[in-house]
Order: sequence, then C-alpha cells, then structure tokens
Amino acid sequence: MPALLPDGELTICFAHAAYQLQAEFQTRGRPAKSFEVRSLDEFKARAPEADVVVVSGLWRNELIATCPKLRFVQSVSAGTDQYDKAAFAAAGIRLASAQGANERAVSEHAMALILGLTRQIHLARDNQTAKSWRPMIGDRTRREDELGGKTLVIVGLGRIGLRLATLAAAFGLRVIGVRRSPEPQPGIEAIVRPDQLHEVLAQADIVALTCPLTPETENLIDARALAALKPTALLINVARGKVVDEQALIAALSEGRIAGAGLDTFVEEPLATTSPLWAMPQVIVTPHSAGETRAYEGNVVDVLIENLGRLARGETVLRNQVV
Repeated sequence: MPALLPDGELTICFAHAAYQLQAEFQTRGRPAKSFEVRSLDEFKARAPEADVVVVSGLWRNELIATCPKLRFVQSVSAGTDQYDKAAFAAAGIRLASAQGANERAVSEHAMALILGLTRQIHLARDNQTAKSWRPMIGDRTRREDELGGKTLVIVGLGRIGLRLATLAAAFGLRVIGVRRSPEPQPGIEAIVRPDQLHEVLAQADIVALTCPLTPETENLIDARALAALKPTALLINVARGKVVDEQALIAALSEGRIAGAGLDTFVEEPLATTSPLWAMPQVIVTPHSAGETRAYEGNVVDVLIENLGRLARGETVLRNQVV
C-alpha cells in the first residue's frame, strides 16, 4: 500500500453518535480537512468523501464497496469484532483499534462494579430514592461484604485485565488469570489456559470478563460455566455481551445459583426494556459506559495522530494494528 497522503490533503470523517472527536482533533492544529456525522444514514451518505474514517458502532462492512478513497479506519473502540478484517485486507484499507485508550476507565469501572455489589451501593441508592433508612441486618448472608482474601478470576489479561489485577491486589483480592499464554505476571497468583477455565471458576468469589469477543470467547460463560460457580459468586462483564449466554445468566440469577452480576455489555444494545435484568436487585446495569470518560476523545485522537504520521511516512506497522 502506498503512503497515505499528507495531512493537508486528507479528508477525515469522524462518525460517532455522541463523542466530540472532531472538536478534539481540531484542537491539535492539524491541517487535514474533516467533518463529523452523528447517524448511520448521514455516515453512509458522506463516507465516500473520506480518506480516513474514525468510527466504531456506526461502521458497516458494506461501506468498503462504496468508499473508493478510503485507506485507513481508526476504530474508536478497543474491540474490533464489527470489522471484516479479510475484506479490509482485500481492499487495501488499514485498520487500527483504540486499545489502551480506555484501559484505566474500563478497569476502574470493573472495580467499581465489584465494590458496588459487595458494598450494596445500588441498594443504598434505591433506599435513598425511597427515603428509607435500612435497619441493621441480623442475617449475615444479606449484609455488605469485604474483599480481602476473596478470589477474583480475570478472564482475559490484556491491558484492561492486567490493570484490574493491580487494582484488585490493592484491595487484598487473590487474583487468578485466564489467557492463552500463561507467563507469570506480578500480583497474579496463577495464570491458567482457557481449557482450565471451569477448574478456576469453582474457586472464584468474583469473575471479571475483560477478554475480546472472538469465536473462542463467544458464549464462553454458558450454562455449564455458570454451574461451575459457587452460589455466592459474582459475575462482572466489561468485555462484550456475547461473551455471556445471557439467557443462561438470567436463569442462574433468577434461581439463586449465583449471587449477582455487574453488567456493562449485553447481547443486544440498548438492553431491551423487557429484559428481566433491569428489575433484578442483585444486578447492576450500566449502559456500555465503562470506557466513556472525559479523557476518552483525547486518548483516541492521540492514537489517530500517531497512526496518521506512520502512514504518511510509509511505515507498515501501526499502533494497535489490526489490518
């Protein structure tokens, strides 16, 4: 692939329903022309104008055929399961993820969900709304809990998983990791391969999912995996909704076979108003917002600008390269 045009000759399309990516890019003093779209229809209409697209949820693979100028897509998200990598390669379009842009945010969100469930912050908020002062609780199984000495199993030890392990260690949690390459990592007691997942699930007080969505991880937490958990265990999902068999999870929660869940991602988003998850008192639902912070646009544009420079120089390796 030839070098990308220099900034002054580029047209960049920023496509996102909410993020202020173009405004952040314009603060950097770059000469590239740019425009911003907020809807799928607008994106489809204007994408053919662009040499570079910065996008995540609005992306559709059929756009490859309608965008003859397109040479580079900078994903706004760390996950890239929405992109047809083979089609990108065949069309000579480069693709990079935003991996690392949200590692602090997502790991902190996972820790917040763990703390929220164990300290019952969601129930306290419900009581606040109802102006109800909760009395002391005699039944110890219904009280808030402590984290020290409990076992956290982290499935996926990329940047987010490793940072979560560091945060968890500060709270005195024993951490076990699951990933394909089991090299030791500081602060993690043991790392096992995915084929040993069910063995370590049986030890878990908390399971946190921080893995990418791949054919191997789709429905990884299914009815059999949930059955391996203790009835006092908590499930945290800041990965992708399809990593969990949602109906099996709803059944396990409804029947008290696990104690609770903190969920940021779902099979279908937005989560349907008819989903039983909304009304379950042992569940915290957040709207796929784990990576969304005041710093996010700046973090993504940092990756974009670095990759634009590499492409303009004719370099073949991108930061967070996917294709």
